[in-house]
Amino acid sequence: MATATTATGARAERPAVARLVGVSKDFGRVRALGPIDLELRAGQVTALLGPNGAGKTTSVRLLLGLCAPTAGTVRVFGRDPRQPESRYRVGAMLQVARVPETLRVREHLEVFASYYPAPLAVVEALAAAGLERLAERPFGALSGGERQRLLFALALVGDPDLLYLDEPTVALDVEGRRAFWAHVRALAARGKTILLTTHYLDEADALAQRVVVLDRGRIVADGTPTEIKRLASGRRVRVLTGLDDAALGALPGVRELTRQGARAELLTDAPDALVRALLAADPTAAELEVAGAGLEEAFLALTGRGAAGGER
Repeated sequence: MATATTATGARAERPAVARLVGVSKDFGRVRALGPIDLELRAGQVTALLGPNGAGKTTSVRLLLGLCAPTAGTVRVFGRDPRQPESRYRVGAMLQVARVPETLRVREHLEVFASYYPAPLAVVEALAAAGLERLAERPFGALSGGERQRLLFALALVGDPDLLYLDEPTVALDVEGRRAFWAHVRALAARGKTILLTTHYLDEADALAQRVVVLDRGRIVADGTPTEIKRLASGRRVRVLTGLDDAALGALPGVRELTRQGARAELLTDAPDALVRALLAADPTAAELEVAGAGLEEAFLALTGRGAAGGER
């Protein structure tokens, strides 16, 4: 069984807004989650990562009050998450969401705003999601990226203190992703608590102050992105070279090889020996760079399985 790695030094003492305490969830004879303990703290962006079937969606559904735990306690703002007093302070952007296609963007936001006691102004939610020019367009006429932006605006319009974002930048272009990242950082700076699930590990690295890795329903690591990346062994050697794959793969210490044209990237536990052999084999090699392993390598080392996305 994997042992969870927990970071403590870089985590500020902030009030907990949500807790899973000794929580497990079974579906028939299948244990989907737990037991786990997890706290979400005010003003913190937490990325919840894990391979398919790790328990991410189950965790989010428990925190939203969409299902009950088999054992343990779930509290959001000190209450059962199914109570209205908790739900008024929560917003959610879920990966699978359906809204009426004939309603216009503005109408959707007006309806959602009416559910909350102190919502944002609709124009503010439109601006936050970059939808000002699309306010009168029906949902059915929106592109995939525009629909994602509307779902983000719907999650924001109640001005929640706790925000769940499930694969939020799927279908967004580069500009849209960068704008989304900026807004998430601004929300956290205002003291909002954000739980992010994403299969874009660069997104988790860029946004999260804390990364929690689930595998087979258990927490196997919990720390800052830097702390999680330290759990991965190896270095990345990037180079522009004329050597072919066979020659590169034969260099000492190469564990993994990827390339795009003449640009190669080598994962190794012996970067010094690899670089010396590389330069001896190809004196014309250029743009040589040695960097630490990234969040993806740490994720794979912790779980021993594939991508972080997909149904959980």
